[in-house]
Amino acid sequence: MKRREFITLLGGAAAWPLTARAQQATLPVIGFLSARSPDDMTKLLAAFRSGLRETGYVEGRNVMIDFRGADGRYDRLPGLAADLTARRVAVIAAPAMAPSLAAKAATATIPIVFLTGADPAQFGLVESLNRPGGNLTGLAILSNTLVPKQLEILHELVPSATRVAFLVNPKNPIAETDTKDVRAAASIMRQQILVLNASIESDINDAFTTLTHQGANALLVQTDPLFNGLHHQIAALAAQHRVPAVSSLREFVEAGGLMSYGTDLLDAYRQLGLYAGNILKGAKPSDLPVQQSVKVELLINLKTAKALGLEVPPTLIARADEVIE
Repeated sequence: MKRREFITLLGGAAAWPLTARAQQATLPVIGFLSARSPDDMTKLLAAFRSGLRETGYVEGRNVMIDFRGADGRYDRLPGLAADLTARRVAVIAAPAMAPSLAAKAATATIPIVFLTGADPAQFGLVESLNRPGGNLTGLAILSNTLVPKQLEILHELVPSATRVAFLVNPKNPIAETDTKDVRAAASIMRQQILVLNASIESDINDAFTTLTHQGANALLVQTDPLFNGLHHQIAALAAQHRVPAVSSLREFVEAGGLMSYGTDLLDAYRQLGLYAGNILKGAKPSDLPVQQSVKVELLINLKTAKALGLEVPPTLIARADEVIE
């Protein structure tokens, strides 16, 4: 090989990494703003990527994802949203109300797709579900429609539970709305509600201590990013204090919790990915109606029920989408 050819070959080899980096720099970037950490969202992020693939986008090939997680600290979200805005990402995906509000406050031009547990119009994210207006759209999981059913199945399994504790994160923007919905549903079944506030991990232990001292005989867990990330701890404490508990999160039951009734989050995150992909293709958020996620599932852990001395009615087992033996 001649010296000139050798130098040319070396120059071409050195240029490959630069070319790859240049290609990556030109790819559209999705800013993923979450109140959770990526470590406890592996399956959900996979579902989000699955939705993107359905629209033709594959991470690393023709799109990049910049994940920013607050690790349960809502006060970090505005700064993280500002970082994504400064980077001028193509779209921001914001699951949960707190990230959605932070993203909305940070930009009025970058498209935002949200996944909320309350009416987005009520909190000013959109003008209406059918006509969002502005730069936001997404999916709404209307938890006020789920709470009555959660209390109903809890009452069906534990009819003696007349004092139900509600574990709620007061820093969650929809905490007041969720608490109001829980109280309204409980009053119909003549149940008393004991509100237990927890905004950091150590608060959860204190909440269970209060639950025991106040004589609550069942527990309802709010749908909240902090609690979702700590579902193993909550399930373990529920077992330790021998309290029947229901959550909206299937992972709660898989971790040893008694029951879950809620939206299929894997499907919801897939739809979130679909919306993000459609916007990358040129769709405007104002033209995409807010979807109401309606796919719900009931899971029951029979092993936990047995440990608590509960006999699950056959009718309830028949209605369950999945039973863990």
